Amino acid sequence: MVNNGKCIGDRMGLSTADRMMIQVPMFHCFGMVLSMTASMTHGATICPLPYFSAKQSLACINQERITCFNGVPTMFIAMFNHPDYRKTDFSHMRTGIMAGAGCPPELMRRAAQPDEMNMTGIVSVYGQTESSPGSTMSAWTDDLYLRTDTVGYAFPHVRCKIVDPETGLEVADGVNGEFCSKGYNTMKGYYKMPQATRDTVDAEGWLHSGDLACRNEDGTYRITGRLKDMIIRGGENIYPKEIEEFIYTHPAVRDVQVIGVPDKKYGEEIMACIILKEAGSLTENEMLDYIKASMARHKVPKYIKFVDGFPMNAAGKILKYKMRQDAAKELGLTGDGADTAGPAGK
Repeated sequence: MVNNGKCIGDRMGLSTADRMMIQVPMFHCFGMVLSMTASMTHGATICPLPYFSAKQSLACINQERITCFNGVPTMFIAMFNHPDYRKTDFSHMRTGIMAGAGCPPELMRRAAQPDEMNMTGIVSVYGQTESSPGSTMSAWTDDLYLRTDTVGYAFPHVRCKIVDPETGLEVADGVNGEFCSKGYNTMKGYYKMPQATRDTVDAEGWLHSGDLACRNEDGTYRITGRLKDMIIRGGENIYPKEIEEFIYTHPAVRDVQVIGVPDKKYGEEIMACIILKEAGSLTENEMLDYIKASMARHKVPKYIKFVDGFPMNAAGKILKYKMRQDAAKELGLTGDGADTAGPAGK
């Protein structure tokens, strides 16, 4: 974890000149490794907050001349939409990590703009707690497209590959498959859970993430979704992240999560749960027309639901399984399709 944090700090370009606000929980790898350890290995000043509050975070940025901070997308969205946002001085800001959940490129690009959060060196890290946690990351000096539209490239001494979830064989560049990593950062195992360990770390030491990804020709990686989040509608594999990123481009949308709900005819149907910037500013039909104009027919959600928020755990991660269960109950739908992985077998 110390080495992983050091590598993260290297790619953020951290130094004794930096002042990092830590608003992500330090009981979680995001706060402990990507924030605290990355800062301490490079001599940066840390300004920890006891819990996330958009108001307190914006005040801290003002008072402490913060140069970097990390957060999940929902934290950035909350800060953007807080009344104090436009009163906040971001002139000292330089870099930070958006991670912990699917990161819309538009949201990262907004944070990078000098007239917004001025986080011109914003980066994304991909990993999981089981890999200490980082496996891939961009550097703050890479071009903006690489930093916002990919999760970067492998850390030193970490090997990565994309495999077919059915066969376990490595797939070609540009082909979706399961992201696997191997290196010093791989966990020894789940505590007193030998079978769960064997299900996650194979005999050759490859950690199977359960995430769908593809490798680009330049060695960078793109995360396309979760195996268990993948929607299988009438035999078509549909990746929620693609639909989420498109819906997020609508100017009335604050945040969006796409889930699969059971359907007797197609096995699963698509539901888009949307938080609007202003309640009532958009109708379901207007949203559907917007999606239909640019997306393939089979990717258009059957259900549009406007919500006030999403269920989250203590680390700020959105609980999609809970959303699927609640949606299935609300629609009067039952069956295994309410929270299944489909034929991928994970």
